[in-house]
Amino acid sequence: MRLGILDIGSNTVHLLTAQARPGGRPHATTSDRTVVRLMRFLTPEGAISEEGIRALEAAVSRARAAAEAERVETLLATATSAVRDAVNGDEVIARIEAALGQPLQVLTGVQEAELTFLAVRRWFGWDAGRILLLDIGGGSFEFSAGEDETPEIAESVALGAGRMTIEYLPQDPPGEDAVANLRAHARATLAPVVAKLNALPRPDHIIGSSKAIRSLANLAGREVSGLGFDRTVMSRSALKSWIPRLARIPASARQELPGITPDRTFQIVAAAVSLHTAMKMLDLDELEVSPWALREGVLVRYTESMSWGGVGI
Repeated sequence: MRLGILDIGSNTVHLLTAQARPGGRPHATTSDRTVVRLMRFLTPEGAISEEGIRALEAAVSRARAAAEAERVETLLATATSAVRDAVNGDEVIARIEAALGQPLQVLTGVQEAELTFLAVRRWFGWDAGRILLLDIGGGSFEFSAGEDETPEIAESVALGAGRMTIEYLPQDPPGEDAVANLRAHARATLAPVVAKLNALPRPDHIIGSSKAIRSLANLAGREVSGLGFDRTVMSRSALKSWIPRLARIPASARQELPGITPDRTFQIVAAAVSLHTAMKMLDLDELEVSPWALREGVLVRYTESMSWGGVGI
């Protein structure tokens, strides 16, 4: 059947369509996304402004039209951190559902972590052994770890790249003091999660997912062979070397760098600082980059539920 997965995130509204069946590998057919950058529409009280809601409605309407043009039979619509944490979330959800013409499932941070972990496990396979996964979004930073398809630990913290840019790096380019303040905040926020993760056995593979991590890996990563396919690996030292360079140049100049798309230029510094801080605290020398993330996890979970006669995510 033809499925559509609509991910209403903190940075983009992204529609992925795929041919899928229970027990089979999904084949993506179309990817359509609208950059919204919801964090710039947050009021001081933590609400999404009217302008932001209208931007969401327009993006969702476009995605709905694209899904209809692709003859999508079932559309799985999810929302994550920005909608989840907004103080006017109920109103935002109601208006998204009206534009979408169907219910919206708002994922918790733990659900985000679990679904992304499922996708990564399926991509890397059982031979990857025990996995530690780091995933940075616009509003939150997810961590999950385990040796099965359901992680033993799944955590979400409010260290998303967009959120941290607004709160700690509002100047363009940010100064050294602002970067240092963000690093200190990240250390304090991550300490409880790091303690839980360090109590587990050492992982066999450390994996990063999300567009932000893939963008950073385009700058600081390298291609290697293994597990039957080429993969991208990024070291902590290479990531560290890029942070002062990224922080010195304005956002308009960052998009000239390899793999940094215009929608990531403003928040790539915050993503790099949060990720490097996490890698240092967890004593991770490098991580591998996964091409699969949340959307693929939603797709896998849904097709599995079909095979057991269930519905939904």
